[in-house]
Amino acid sequence: MSDNTARSFTGKWQENPRAFFEETLREGSDTQRWILGRNGFASPLELRAYLAGKRRILDAGCGNGRVTALLRRLAPEAAEIVGIDLVAADIARRNLADARNVRFETRDLLGDLSGIGRFDFIYSQEVLHHTADPRHAFLNLCGLLEPGGEIAIYVYKAKAPAREYVDDFVRSRIGGLPYGEAMRVSREITELGRALAASGAKVRVPAVPLLGIEAGEYDVQRFVYHFFMKCYWNPDLPFDENAVINYDWYHPQLATRHTLEEVQGWFRDAGLAVTQSCVDFYGITMRGARR
Repeated sequence: MSDNTARSFTGKWQENPRAFFEETLREGSDTQRWILGRNGFASPLELRAYLAGKRRILDAGCGNGRVTALLRRLAPEAAEIVGIDLVAADIARRNLADARNVRFETRDLLGDLSGIGRFDFIYSQEVLHHTADPRHAFLNLCGLLEPGGEIAIYVYKAKAPAREYVDDFVRSRIGGLPYGEAMRVSREITELGRALAASGAKVRVPAVPLLGIEAGEYDVQRFVYHFFMKCYWNPDLPFDENAVINYDWYHPQLATRHTLEEVQGWFRDAGLAVTQSCVDFYGITMRGARR
């Protein structure tokens, strides 16, 4: 992880140690439904059924531990849950201080992962694209799988060309800013997202393949968001948590985007059979099992 990216996430979690925690755990929230849905689960009960029988579960790149907490809630009580993170393991440890059979370690996904054992299930989402070599980090994690174990990842997807250009332009301008100044810009972008959403307007557009625009009817905020720039807004979240999501996208300089074919290649290289995948406007989720 580059110095900037490590600094980005250190600032994010130190200033917002409980960000998205309650929404991740609240059944029916957009946040929880997005996590479950992209992983092929229609409800927490389906994830609980999937985790039944898992003895050791790894949350690789756990951040503040919000998904670790969800896994702890739904996994068998006897299962051990391990969370690793380069900058936020101590914050996750504090957030889950009362949780049973949970431990956290400071680890680099590109470094030596020996000593933490093997796992029946590895969850590593919204993190690999923030490493200097996502494929290598993925293969490093696959080395921790038990026979028959599964790994589930989520990485950013390559987006429409205008969106890629604007995203990289903003990233190049705020990447060197300290947390407070970067959040000021992120709040301005959040205000734009909120204003677009508040208009309630919809637009029907034709396909423009050169720009990656798909024909259809869009909420105006989503149209801008999908094809021109990230200006996240979710009215169910506090304003500053919306701003943190925009900060999370724009401030880290390591933020690679990928194609479905590329990610499928990683799974082939690791000798994994793909068991579930989901591709949307934002990213690629894929789960695979060690043969």
